[in-house]
Amino acid sequence: MNFLVVEDHDFQRKMLVRILHGIGANAIYEAKDGVGALAILQEPGKPVDIIISDLDMPGMDGMAFVRNLGESGVRVSIILASALDRNLLASIQTMAEAYGINLLGVLEKPLTPDKLLPIIARHSILASQLPHRTSPVFTLEEILAGLRDGEFEPYYQPKIEMATRRVSGAESLARWNHRQYGLVAPCDFIPTLELQGKIGTLTETMVEKTAAFRRTWAAHGIDGSVSINLSIRSLVDVRTADHVIELVRAHHVEPRDVVVEVTESALTTDVGHTLENLARLRMKGFGLSIDDYGTGYSSMQQLIRIAFTELKIDQSFVANASRQESARVILEASLGMARKLNICSVAEGVETQADWDMLRQLDCHTVQGYLIARPMPSEEYLDWVKDWNRSI
Repeated sequence: MNFLVVEDHDFQRKMLVRILHGIGANAIYEAKDGVGALAILQEPGKPVDIIISDLDMPGMDGMAFVRNLGESGVRVSIILASALDRNLLASIQTMAEAYGINLLGVLEKPLTPDKLLPIIARHSILASQLPHRTSPVFTLEEILAGLRDGEFEPYYQPKIEMATRRVSGAESLARWNHRQYGLVAPCDFIPTLELQGKIGTLTETMVEKTAAFRRTWAAHGIDGSVSINLSIRSLVDVRTADHVIELVRAHHVEPRDVVVEVTESALTTDVGHTLENLARLRMKGFGLSIDDYGTGYSSMQQLIRIAFTELKIDQSFVANASRQESARVILEASLGMARKLNICSVAEGVETQADWDMLRQLDCHTVQGYLIARPMPSEEYLDWVKDWNRSI
């Protein structure tokens, strides 16, 4: 990989260059501040995969550089390094993500190979997960044509019960197997469908295919629940619950084997219709999960309003808990609240063994994330579960 080191201190910059050479960097470019770094990024023939940037620099400092980088639209990963206070670094990390930066991590100085290597490895993992495509935008007509042609499929990410290491179920996630561009991620079609009021078409496809797949589990000796996601736009339609119930029953799947996941933001939009849909689903036996818990503005109020059976903790708290005290406090409090309310806690985004060990220590009930498995097609999921069960 090719690196750009942005550091005003000559000695520290040279030391970092030496470390990168030692771990096998292909090419390394150097800049003393953000202005020089942006100039290098604009030069032809100097491809950069990862930027490692200091924050406190004269001229254009690291924060201004991150802002300019986000506005430029340059596709590159970045690692921020500083000797600043941990809580301040956490705020800057949030800022970078808000600017749309592919931030691999924020590291405290001094940098060492042991600190850098796991962070650099994330770039390769993320790059391998990006769908290969050259078309930047899909029109509504293209998306609807893909739905009509059966190109949309659920991919399944396993959920593991920590105490037993048993597969407790899976989350069903929408993917588009585009005939020209390959695997297309949800961020490239869901916003358009929601904006144009057509998300119900995708919801129907996902619920129907997911229910049909769940029906086959017993034949393969597999148990557990399957989670489906309902969007804000679906929940404001008071007919949604009845339609979901009808689709699930048509495939002879018990409602208790299906968990409906909703984000916190969905619970603040057209509250009456949303609550009616969720209450009807719960009354019929469906599980209800509050997704991305902790990212909304009234999380605890939602737990009072609705009879949730599962609390799903946002991956940002899991990822930051080991290096940010406030994130760990929120994580611990969320897990404790779930226990006291007698509902299942699920931690998203478990990517490292350290994440697993920490969550086990904090008595989290269920986890999912790339450490366990990436989302996979239905036929791969069946084989994966059998392999996992043989390993425990």
